[in-house]
Amino acid sequence: MLYYLFEYLEQNYQFPGASLFGFITFRAALAVIFSLFIATVYGKKIIRILQRKQMGEQIRDLGLEGQNEKAGTPTMGGLIIILATLVPVLLFAKLENIYVIMLIVTTLWMGTIGFIDDYLKKFKNDKEGLPGKFKIIGQVGLGIFVGATMYFHPGVTVKREKINPVNETELVTQNSPREFYPEEKTLLTTIPFVKKNEFNYESLINWAGETAKEYIWLIFIPIVIFIITAVSNGANLTDGIDGLAAGSSAIIGLTLALFAWVSGNVIFSDYLNIMYIPNTGEMTIFITAFVGALIGFLWYNAYPAQVFMGDTGSLTIGGIIAVIAIAVRKELLIPILCGIFLMENLSVVLQVGWFKYTKKKFGEGRRIFRMSPLHHHYQVKGFHESKIVTRFWIVGIFLAILTIVTLKIR
Repeated sequence: MLYYLFEYLEQNYQFPGASLFGFITFRAALAVIFSLFIATVYGKKIIRILQRKQMGEQIRDLGLEGQNEKAGTPTMGGLIIILATLVPVLLFAKLENIYVIMLIVTTLWMGTIGFIDDYLKKFKNDKEGLPGKFKIIGQVGLGIFVGATMYFHPGVTVKREKINPVNETELVTQNSPREFYPEEKTLLTTIPFVKKNEFNYESLINWAGETAKEYIWLIFIPIVIFIITAVSNGANLTDGIDGLAAGSSAIIGLTLALFAWVSGNVIFSDYLNIMYIPNTGEMTIFITAFVGALIGFLWYNAYPAQVFMGDTGSLTIGGIIAVIAIAVRKELLIPILCGIFLMENLSVVLQVGWFKYTKKKFGEGRRIFRMSPLHHHYQVKGFHESKIVTRFWIVGIFLAILTIVTLKIR
């Protein structure tokens, strides 16, 4: 809203300093400052409200050290993350930008699913909360919305570079001006670690003929659904010890902010020789607000936690991360960038699968890990949870650096 106010003041009254709001970097800086302020200052007030409403976490006894002390800690702290993200976005972002709209819808959509789950657990005394099938339906619904928007909305485009022929009389150097075809609707994405790193989903249906390309959305949308479901559930599983999900997500968010900024900037995308995606730079304001909210929330969620994010927060941050990665055409980098989420997911899948297999074959279920998700395995081994979280963060930073390096390693 402030963006439009200062745009009006600059155009009509040449108001001093109003032009600053035209710069993404300036508005992104304001967004992170405001989100940090909201999360830290108003976060404390929200925690007190949750305490008065007796929104304490009911801890399932897993026999882990220090677990009983967490009983009664307020949950549903994801409301802090949602509030501290959306308020700066509404103030500083261009609200007509389709990518910003998509992320706002994602935040409210997944936040609502998580809130209902937490509400049922606490006020309806239902330990299971929202049945899994309804969570999946909600995630599928969001995937359909995001996939359809990416495919059908006219504002979701890319600009592809014209490749000039090189011969004896015409040499193309690195200093040659970069020329683009007009903006086009395409399902291009980025493949890491290869020289020709652009992949078009339409190639998956080329065997059926040219007319079949009109129906590629029947393949693309299920892929989007799978990505959103996998990442949101991965974030949900990661939220098991103090500060792990929030800190890991902040690292991922910072990396995605860099991708969004350079992909939406014709100069930097030219320098890095990556896909230029018009209008994605505006997502930087949303992402920096999101990262600021996570760091502000971490002030109260770090060990020993004063509040838990609950499914209200974990499902939301997973959905946001997945949608950003899809929007900047870096979804194939998710296994690297979101490696922490992937490890947590796989540890549960492998543990359950191996237990069922061995029980069927030997009559007795066996385990790969002492406990799953993976962070509980290290707790059982005797590691303090603050050490586990710090080391997971270090792994997350390494994976983030590796993801950024893929921009040039081909």
